[in-house]
Amino acid sequence: MSKTHFDYIIIGNGLAGLQLALKIASDSYFKNKSIALIDPSRKDTNDKTWSFWETEPSAWNHLPHNSWAKASVITTNKHIDLTLKPYSYKSIRSIDFYKHAISTLSKKDNFTFIIEEVTEAQENQNVRVSTLKNIYTASHVFDSRIPESFSIHSEKNISIIQHFKGWVIKTDKNTFDKNRIIMMDYRLKDGEQTTFTYVLPFSETEALVEFTYFTSNIVSEETYDNYIKQYIEKYLKLERYTITETESGQIPMTTFPFEKFNTKKVTKIGTGGGWVKGSTGYSFKHTEKKVAQIIENIKTNNTPSKQLFKARFKFYDKIFLKVLKDENYKGEWIFEKFYDKNSIQTMFRFLDEESTFVEELKIMSSLFSWNFIKAFFKTL
Repeated sequence: MSKTHFDYIIIGNGLAGLQLALKIASDSYFKNKSIALIDPSRKDTNDKTWSFWETEPSAWNHLPHNSWAKASVITTNKHIDLTLKPYSYKSIRSIDFYKHAISTLSKKDNFTFIIEEVTEAQENQNVRVSTLKNIYTASHVFDSRIPESFSIHSEKNISIIQHFKGWVIKTDKNTFDKNRIIMMDYRLKDGEQTTFTYVLPFSETEALVEFTYFTSNIVSEETYDNYIKQYIEKYLKLERYTITETESGQIPMTTFPFEKFNTKKVTKIGTGGGWVKGSTGYSFKHTEKKVAQIIENIKTNNTPSKQLFKARFKFYDKIFLKVLKDENYKGEWIFEKFYDKNSIQTMFRFLDEESTFVEELKIMSSLFSWNFIKAFFKTL
C-alpha cells in the first residue's frame, strides 16, 4: 500500500500551498520530513493572474509575465501618474507558477502529490485527513479550505466581494503604453457602486483589460462583458481587436476571523486562512511573508500560526471595509485621496503592512471625513 502518514500535509495546491511547499523544499531543516500535497486538480491550466509590487532582491524574477515601472490612477476629477521606483509592479500567470512549483517539488524525494479531494480533517493524536478515496494522517496539516461557517453575507462580520472579469485583447495597431499599468480607472461606472477598470499592457498591441467591482453582490457575465466592451470602445478607442483569453474571479474582502480556526496541529492558509489583504484583495506578497513566518515558527518550536497577523492593520482594514460596506460609492473618493495625497512608495509600504505609525497617521489624515470618523468609532 502507498504511504499514508506524513510529517506535513498541505491541503490545496494554490498560491499558498505551493509557496509553502517551495519554502519547505528550499530549507535543509526539512530535508528528512515527508510532505504530501493533496488537491483534486493537476494545476495544468492558466486559471488566474497574480499581480503585486515588490523591490529587489526577489525570489520570483524568473516568473513574471511582465513588469512595469509606472502606473496611473484615473478618477472622474484627476489623472494621477505614478513612478514606482524602487518598486516594480509585476504579473505572474498562474500556469507559469504551477509549472515551476510542480517541477521543483517533483524532484524532491520527500514530497508526494496526491490528486484527490479532501472531505474532512480531524484532530486526534495526529490529524486524520479523509479524501473521497483514502485516509491519510499527519503530525501537522496546512489547510487552505475556507471554513464552512464563513459567509460573505454574515451580519457578524464586514464583508464585500472583489469580483471581476478580464479580456486579454490583441490589436493590429500600437495602442498601449507597455511601460505603464492603469491601476484603477473609475470613469466607467455601474451606478452608485465602486467599480473600476484595470489595464495591464503586455506589449504595445496586447493587454489585459479587466472590469472590477468592490460590492456585496456579484453580477452576470454579460454585465462584465458589456463594461469591458464599453471601456475598449470609449477610452481605448478601439474598433478592431481580438479576444485571446478571458479570466474571472471572486475574492472575499472581509473581517471574518479566519485565524480562530488555527490550532496547534492545523494551520489555515491562503484565502481560507485570511491571508488575502482585507482592504485590497492582494495576496501574493502577503502569502510570501506569512509562509516565511510559519517556517520560522516551526524551526523555533512555536505553533506555526504564531504572529501571522498585525492587529493595527486588521483595524485599518476594518475601517476601510466599514466605509465601503455602508457607502459603497465612496470607493473612488477613497482611492483618489490615497494616491493623490500620499506617495506611491508610502502607500505600498502601508498596504504591505511595513509602514511606520507616523506614515499611517498621515494616510489616515488624507482620508479625514465625517464618514471615516463614524467608521473609526464604530470599528473601535
